[in-house]
Amino acid sequence: MNTDAISAESVATGIVHVTRDDQLASALELLARGDYVALDTEFLRESTYYAKLCLVQLGNEHACVVVDVLALSSLEPLIDFILDQSRLKVLHAGRQDMEVLVQAQSAGAQQVPGPLFDTQVAAGLLGLPGQIGYGDLLSKRLGVILPKGLARTDWSRRPLSEEQLHYAADDVRYLGPLYQQLRDELQRRERLDWLEEEASALGNPELYRTAPEDAWQRLKGTTHLQPAQRAALKQLAQWREVRAVEANKPRGWILSDEALRYISERLPQSLDELQQTRDLPPAVLRKQGETLLQLVQSGIRLSDAEAPARDFRPSNQQQSQVARLMQLVRSTAERINVSPELLATRRDMEQLVYFGKTEHLQQGWRKAVIGDVLLAAHQA
Repeated sequence: MNTDAISAESVATGIVHVTRDDQLASALELLARGDYVALDTEFLRESTYYAKLCLVQLGNEHACVVVDVLALSSLEPLIDFILDQSRLKVLHAGRQDMEVLVQAQSAGAQQVPGPLFDTQVAAGLLGLPGQIGYGDLLSKRLGVILPKGLARTDWSRRPLSEEQLHYAADDVRYLGPLYQQLRDELQRRERLDWLEEEASALGNPELYRTAPEDAWQRLKGTTHLQPAQRAALKQLAQWREVRAVEANKPRGWILSDEALRYISERLPQSLDELQQTRDLPPAVLRKQGETLLQLVQSGIRLSDAEAPARDFRPSNQQQSQVARLMQLVRSTAERINVSPELLATRRDMEQLVYFGKTEHLQQGWRKAVIGDVLLAAHQA
């Protein structure tokens, strides 16, 4: 190993700060000695479609590493290390990290790191709140109090201060001991396979991609739309997605959700009508107005392929049934000491009662623990 690449200062502070390719190679060699690696990322996405990856933090009993990805000539060795399936990756609330790491790979066969152990999910399976934050979990389980104040820092600015380095390193420094404690408790309670099932769901690459033709599904409250309105929404959302990707700008910078909904619902036929759209900047009207009208017309022409509007309004009896089943979820969660939202959500109950959908409830560990009980209670 090229230990010269890792400075004495890094050894003294306990943080290997990687700013050169040779340092990365040495740091990864240290980390490779372990059978797991704690993983976190720092990124920015306020002004871009794709998140701008700034730091990758890695750690285990052999090293605590903060990789300045903006200073490296290539991320390939780092990505290869993270994608190595022989080593467990430990994260906390890791979905956004997975998305950023998938996007950081070259186009083509983008892969999701794995296998995964998410400490937030593990905590929920042991009775803690399902959305518990990393700091709160460390405090409860290890008695560690993390400093605050840098959560909204600009991680793209250089040089990084010592305070920033330590803040970033803390995100993985304690993940290893936390993982080991949670893993052991899950194993004692015979729930480790539950965690593995939940984590495996994060390994689906489709979670981190939005096909332009499916972009409309990101918008809520579309079931009431008439066929022509829904078809127009699909056309507009696809156009917005493509432009956002090409310009690497947030979707809302191309066309806000509010404007997209307004246009879809009212189907304007002229620039004067389009001008009435709320939250439509004059520059967008001037430059893209004709295009937006053409998209509306395209949607209208395609409306015959759309299903009728589904303006569903649950009955009082159905709403009462949802409430009764949610109480069963809460009582079961309390009895077996699991976060209720990990067992089943209110949306799960609504899908079951209103539409007879049971997919989420009838899969894996959830089926035996709560799914069959809920289905029987619903049919009783």
